[in-house]
Amino acid sequence: MSTRTRIPRDELLGGLEQEVGVMIRRIRRVIAERAHAVHPELQSSSYLMLTWLDQHGPQRASAMADAFSIDKGAISRQVQHLVDLGLVDRAPDPADGRATLVSVSEQASARMAAVAGERRRWLDDRLRDWSEEDLTAVVELLGRYNAALDERA
Repeated sequence: MSTRTRIPRDELLGGLEQEVGVMIRRIRRVIAERAHAVHPELQSSSYLMLTWLDQHGPQRASAMADAFSIDKGAISRQVQHLVDLGLVDRAPDPADGRATLVSVSEQASARMAAVAGERRRWLDDRLRDWSEEDLTAVVELLGRYNAALDERA
């Protein structure tokens, strides 16, 4: 029979903060690597916007500004950067001819899918000895963690 030492809650929370910090640093590195894999000149912040557009479909710049909580001028500069790299297309909004929709280009979509596939294979290789139950538990706990910290929740 094993006896487990009870760790005080404040130490557990400190450990959580430390592990989340490690995860954030790793995620920043991975985002930079993925951005570079999609296009050598793609910036990390633009990559995040590109992945959001890929998930949500064509959007107005105002929706992007809301989603990222940044001003329309910054969005406009990011979108122009993505247009210059050939990663997004602009088209008139059929619901309002005065507005423009931004969408992921076919080239960018294909490259992003390839990069995501490569990353999932890498992750699967690293977590090969994790059971589906372990993976499910981590996904569920991270979901609960994110929901608990979401300002809008």
